[in-house]
Amino acid sequence: MAKYKGRTVKLNKPSRGDVKKFKVFVRDNKSGRVKKINFGSKTMSIKKNIPARQRSFFARFRPILANVKGQKSLSPVYWAMRSWRKGFKI
Repeated sequence: MAKYKGRTVKLNKPSRGDVKKFKVFVRDNKSGRVKKINFGSKTMSIKKNIPARQRSFFARFRPILANVKGQKSLSPVYWAMRSWRKGFKI
């Protein structure tokens, strides 16, 4: 549990978002502050149960995640890839 703009939030636990489809609160290791990461398109659905779509998604997003410098969990692509893994619950 941590404070974000005066309210208590759970860290590293994705939930339904307000701006985007999902949001997650993450502590920045460099500054020590809590940041809100928005990810996912509200207009699209996650079809992770279709293996061909899952392979295609990971093929597109792995190079993007590899280019992220610094703390990976502060990038939306990190959380988007986690949401496509099996067993991910919202």
